[in-house]
Amino acid sequence: MKYLTEDKRKKLNTDIYAITAEEYSLGRGNIKTAADMLAAGIKIIQYREKEKTALEKYRECRIIREMARQKGALFIVNDDLGIALAVEADGVHVGQDDLPPAEIRKITGEKMIIGLSTHSPEQARRAVAEGVADYLGVGPIYKTETKKDVGDPVGLAYLEYVAANIPLPFVAIGGIKESNILEVWQKGARCIAMSSEIAGAADIADKIASIRRVLK
Repeated sequence: MKYLTEDKRKKLNTDIYAITAEEYSLGRGNIKTAADMLAAGIKIIQYREKEKTALEKYRECRIIREMARQKGALFIVNDDLGIALAVEADGVHVGQDDLPPAEIRKITGEKMIIGLSTHSPEQARRAVAEGVADYLGVGPIYKTETKKDVGDPVGLAYLEYVAANIPLPFVAIGGIKESNILEVWQKGARCIAMSSEIAGAADIADKIASIRRVLK
């Protein structure tokens, strides 16, 4: 893997990959939600926001990016390469219908982390063969309401396949809650994405601590 340096691999080595979800954040908004996540020890935050203007997203990302930097956490922007570049995010995460990772790499160079959503063994194998993405999103594991344009759940079988056969770091994603995270962990996921479960918690710090107790 040309671009997956040891430094990048170490940065991706964490348990919870937290994703903003303002719609479910009990009125806190993305900035307050991200601040609470970082205060609770989250080391990767992805900013995912579909409903705001580019300027609104840029302004939020600029603030969250700096907060993440101060806490030594990674800041990833979902889909929007322009905003990721503008705020000097650590990475960008794209889907199968977005700009291909190879084209993103031409623009970003080697420094930026590139994540790619995958939904099948064929997509995962292709990502490895292309040698550009630094990590894969694997899912959706379960049905999710948080992301509106997501496909049908792929279930745990695909997760098991990736854990056993794919050398890239990966993040399990999609409908994962405290109530089902243990079976996701048992099927081989070591980094697990959670959105509304954390963003929508009454107390984000308590929720993260509770999830981590389950994983222990």
